[in-house]
Amino acid sequence: MATRSVPPAVQRARDLQLAKDLAAAAFGSRGELTTVNELNERSRAIFRQIVETYLSTGEPVGSRNLSRQLPMTLSPASVRNVMADLEALGLIYAPHTSAGRLPTESGLRLFVDGLLELGDLTEAERAQIEAQIGGQRGVNDLLTEASELLSGLSRCAGVVLAEKLINRVKHLEFVSLDANRAMIVLVGEDGTIENRVLALPQGLPPSALTEATNYLNARIKGATLGETRHRVEEELNAKRAQLDEITARVVQSGLAQWSGGKDDSKSLVIRGQSHLLDDLKAVEDLERVRLLFNDLEAKKDIMQLLTLAEHAEGVRIFIGSENQLFSMSGSSLIVAPFSDTEHKIVGVLGVIGPTRLNYARIIPMVDYTARLLGRLLT
Repeated sequence: MATRSVPPAVQRARDLQLAKDLAAAAFGSRGELTTVNELNERSRAIFRQIVETYLSTGEPVGSRNLSRQLPMTLSPASVRNVMADLEALGLIYAPHTSAGRLPTESGLRLFVDGLLELGDLTEAERAQIEAQIGGQRGVNDLLTEASELLSGLSRCAGVVLAEKLINRVKHLEFVSLDANRAMIVLVGEDGTIENRVLALPQGLPPSALTEATNYLNARIKGATLGETRHRVEEELNAKRAQLDEITARVVQSGLAQWSGGKDDSKSLVIRGQSHLLDDLKAVEDLERVRLLFNDLEAKKDIMQLLTLAEHAEGVRIFIGSENQLFSMSGSSLIVAPFSDTEHKIVGVLGVIGPTRLNYARIIPMVDYTARLLGRLLT
């Protein structure tokens, strides 16, 4: 009887299923890995070497080179068998038919969560960070310096999102725009000027804005906004403020405008996009960077993403398609929140770059810079 040939597509599907079944037998699962502890020692060593080679060079690595680099003696054939299992688990892939292997985004996440060994900043690096963003300067200058610093140290784009902050206040004024709106103009001791638009209560007499301005200026000079807000709230709650009810509402609304939480109360600083053009290895890399530039231009989306990170403790890492914003450009974001002296989170800072980031070096760098910036916002 003649043997019926199997269509190539069907055979490939069977081969893939067979590989998954073998992986399940080897790792005790049905091809779904949640932690690196589910990998045996040999698989972890090969997986680690593939990822570290990618992070170092951006190049795929084959079984022959891997067999020479591993801390154990394995033949290229044995390495290929393990690589097939790792590929079936979705941790690595072949960019070309005859190429070596690269980590997938899922593989990178597994590596960062379970195998990454964080470095520590050297004394020289700490001194450099402190020298660049330390000293007496305005808040806006601090944020810009922090973004430029992270960009320079990481050779990626540095980003900082923060509430519009003035450190210590010199003067505040309510300026009428129309019957329903006023602008609050705030002048810092460092010369920084910020303004916000405030909705006014119905029936507000023209004199109320002048009265609110005089009341706040008598209490705000030389103080932080947090100190002023606390002082005024105490007076209003204790009925010690000599203000009528409508004017008191204007004062409270004016102070509330500076507590943040809305996009128009935040400023975004991005520096060092040109670094993303360094070390491009192929046409597809250039296309990836072009897409990333488009992402960075969508500042509203970037601000929403960074706002999510404000609610985290410590450093957060987004890899590639884990975040919809970077799903096309294949980029990673490493960010950490920073707080003011009242332990209130006022912003986030970090680094945006390709998925081939030096995570071990950049994570502690972002963490240290965030903690230092928080101490400087006094």
